[in-house]
Amino acid sequence: MRIAQVAPLYEAVPPTGYGGTERVVSYLTEELVRQGHEVTLFATADSRTSGHLVPMARMGLRLDPNCTDPIAVHLAMLEEVSRQIETFDVMHFHTSYLHFPLVRRQSMAHLTTQHGRLDFPEFVALHREFADLPMVSISESQRLPLAGIDWRGTVYHGLPSDLYHQGPGNGGYLAFMGRFSPEKGFHDAVEMARRIGMPLRVAAKIEPINQDYFDEVVRPLLLDPLVDWVGEVSDAEKQDFLGNAAALLFPIAWPEPFGMVMIEAMACGTPTIAYRAGSVPEVIEDGRSGFVVRGVDEAVAALDRLGTFDRQACRAAFDERFTVERMAADYVRIYADLIGEQQPAAALSAGVPATTALM
Repeated sequence: MRIAQVAPLYEAVPPTGYGGTERVVSYLTEELVRQGHEVTLFATADSRTSGHLVPMARMGLRLDPNCTDPIAVHLAMLEEVSRQIETFDVMHFHTSYLHFPLVRRQSMAHLTTQHGRLDFPEFVALHREFADLPMVSISESQRLPLAGIDWRGTVYHGLPSDLYHQGPGNGGYLAFMGRFSPEKGFHDAVEMARRIGMPLRVAAKIEPINQDYFDEVVRPLLLDPLVDWVGEVSDAEKQDFLGNAAALLFPIAWPEPFGMVMIEAMACGTPTIAYRAGSVPEVIEDGRSGFVVRGVDEAVAALDRLGTFDRQACRAAFDERFTVERMAADYVRIYADLIGEQQPAAALSAGVPATTALM
């Protein structure tokens, strides 16, 4: 297949630090190329791929001090996508809703993966307007606010099997990884660490929108001698960070669409202690790849059980469900269905019987 992957431009593909969507796009692109597909990646110029890169911004816009309007840059990218649209069999968009007006007016096979939360009133209204566009969710819980649109499936994220390996978990600390925001529950993670008296290592970034939360809530907690903030970590650094941790703390307070860090920890054999919200019950098998809890008290009780946790079984859960090979296979099946739907329509518009076009 000739496949276009259209990435958001906020981070490079793959990102150097935080950036779940761009990381997934990278894993998917590389695996599709490995399987023999012809893949074109629309992304930033500092992206790295074994496919064909079409550079659309000089660097990730989040880190570009000269970028004042990222939407303008994305719209310019979509115009370039439209120029090349006839060269692809299928176009796969990861740009939220920005491309909706473009693809509605094209006859080419296309697919949108929604990577964020979809329960905001404006999102619900928008997706009802564009309910005819084929979509993929990254968890069953993510799609709950949007019944009645053209869902083509749920495709859980996947990682390369050899990206991480089972770690010993003997570092004597708990881990927190992601970003500092109220919905990620860092304050609860600190309380859990305090309750059991174990150090908490923190790999997290600050976004401008959450600066007040950081200043008022996070900054005082970082003064606790149990807390060690190491900043953002790269893929290479995650192996040691997660593999040596006794557990990953994931006390979210929002409908998490997926949560990449859960499967990254799983690949390292590290259990995730996570609040029951969003995708958590779909991703974590309670007692096998972690513990699904309600509140700090249940989390502390789960942490008391870590001495009997089977890290090998945790890694096996990853191998069974969350590899990039499985993710790519799921998408290729959907691509094939979409392309198959376009062939009869194209044949009929040209006055050719559909049965002939499918031969």
